[in-house]
Amino acid sequence: MRTLLLFLALMLTSTTGLLAKTQTIVFGAGCFWGVEKHFEGLDGVKRATSGYAGGDYADPTYQSVLKYRHSKKVVNHTEVVKVIYDDSKISTESLIKSFWELHNPTQGNRQGNDRGNNYRSALYYTNDEQKALAFATKEAYQTLLTKEGYGKITTEIKPLKQFYVAEVHHQNYLEKNPLGYCPNHTTGVKFGDAKIITNIKTISPLGGKEIVVIDAEHCRFCEKFKAKVTDHYKGTIPLRTVHQDALKGFTLKTQIQGTPTILFIEDGKEVEAYTGYMDEKTFYKAIGAFKLGEDSEGYDVAFNQKTDGRFCKQYAKFKNTGDGVFIDKVSGDILFDTRDRFNSGTGWLSFFTAVKGSTVQKEDNKYGMKRVEILARKSGAHLGHVFNDGPGGKQRFCINATVLEFVDRDKIKQ
Repeated sequence: MRTLLLFLALMLTSTTGLLAKTQTIVFGAGCFWGVEKHFEGLDGVKRATSGYAGGDYADPTYQSVLKYRHSKKVVNHTEVVKVIYDDSKISTESLIKSFWELHNPTQGNRQGNDRGNNYRSALYYTNDEQKALAFATKEAYQTLLTKEGYGKITTEIKPLKQFYVAEVHHQNYLEKNPLGYCPNHTTGVKFGDAKIITNIKTISPLGGKEIVVIDAEHCRFCEKFKAKVTDHYKGTIPLRTVHQDALKGFTLKTQIQGTPTILFIEDGKEVEAYTGYMDEKTFYKAIGAFKLGEDSEGYDVAFNQKTDGRFCKQYAKFKNTGDGVFIDKVSGDILFDTRDRFNSGTGWLSFFTAVKGSTVQKEDNKYGMKRVEILARKSGAHLGHVFNDGPGGKQRFCINATVLEFVDRDKIKQ
């Protein structure tokens, strides 16, 4: 008896081990006859079965998917093939890459001359690994297709809800009918050595205000935005750059449809979003609106060239600070040093000079006056004006306090 139980236990363990290697995934790439034949011919595929999936009605037939192929009232099923494979013999990545290379995934509701939503490109996954690889390979293949002049991939990628087996005469159709029609819709574009990234680390809201930049591999606008803007960001609002699949626990109003997308988040909820490349000045103006509020005095001064009132509250707070520096409230760049500060008695912060390279000057002839305006070099924020009436004939940088923040010298980030 013990021998029999041991034998059964070993058999169960062996069977479970084999089953653990078996996975199921469903592909739609147009007419299912050729798709079925393609996957049945791959080493490691145990079975390929033609059928229907992706619709919102039960028990579809070949007649019903043809009937609803142009319907806007019914979510139709598409012709698919369920692939059962041994992932110790063929990897999920190889299988999905084969799917992309098999057809043209940019054609919407058709493949070649076969027109209708029942011929749409689709991938229905059954586990998280397949999902990650589906989206990662899609991104990589889109880059390759774009280089060859193809449009956007339209493939439907969703979890498999239910697979319906097609009629018997559709199974192994090309094996039964070697002269049967099933065209080749491949684009001819191959993955080659294209890099696939699936190890996406998730992020959760930090609480309070934060900036999240959504980027994607091979996105030249993302690379430009990183090189020109975010690599040089020193602001006090936390900024993180991630793949869109990394977001967990965020509440977004905007559908991510392109990269880069810059999300301004407060307590996990989207306040504002911008899609596409933003130059440095546009980015910091958006931060100004987010951090200061477009109706605030600080925003009015920084981006509408207004002026603080004399002896304003912020001036009173800053006029006698200890040893340290004043930074741009928007960009975080160091603009002025307390070592260069003096009391001019005017009611505005006064400095002999700005930190080298932190500001720019430009002529300002508004209101019938000839003045020299001071702007923060990085953010473009209006800071004040420079006059030649300082002590000992030196210059006086007359600066608005509401656009600055103070940092003690021992807390300055190197």
